[in-house]
Amino acid sequence: MGMIFDIVEEFFESNEWHYSQIENESILTMGVSGKNGKWTCYAQAKEDQEQFVFYSVCPVNASEDKLDALGEFITRANYGLIIGNFELDYNDGEIRYKTSIDVEGDRLSRALLEQLVYANLTITDRYLPGVMAVLYGDVAPEAAILQVEAPDFSTGFPMGVNEGLET
Repeated sequence: MGMIFDIVEEFFESNEWHYSQIENESILTMGVSGKNGKWTCYAQAKEDQEQFVFYSVCPVNASEDKLDALGEFITRANYGLIIGNFELDYNDGEIRYKTSIDVEGDRLSRALLEQLVYANLTITDRYLPGVMAVLYGDVAPEAAILQVEAPDFSTGFPMGVNEGLET
């Protein structure tokens, strides 16, 4: 497919992560299981733009009546995040975390890729309980952020890939 795609595929294979390729696309998908839940990830090589994007998609979508509260939660979460950001699709309620890099004029290394992927998985797992609390526990966004950003909150690494999640 291309140089970025080859590096991504080799990284997942060397870590023995099970993945599938979306037909005719430079996108790999896999299931991930963290301490706080299970979700699907997408690794996309954008060869023409010389970019790599990694998404963790939350296992649930926000209902229309929860969009504003979740939007506030995501805004509060994004404010302190250094690598990556949460996104909320107001059309269908999809919630995802994105890490990405533009390697124009350089190349994607295994070390950079590893940092992007693991940062993404760690943040997704850390904030997933807050997302669920806002969506299903009627917890206020500010209270949910305080809970997940507490110093003693742990994600319980390592994570498993494809543990009971179909891709």
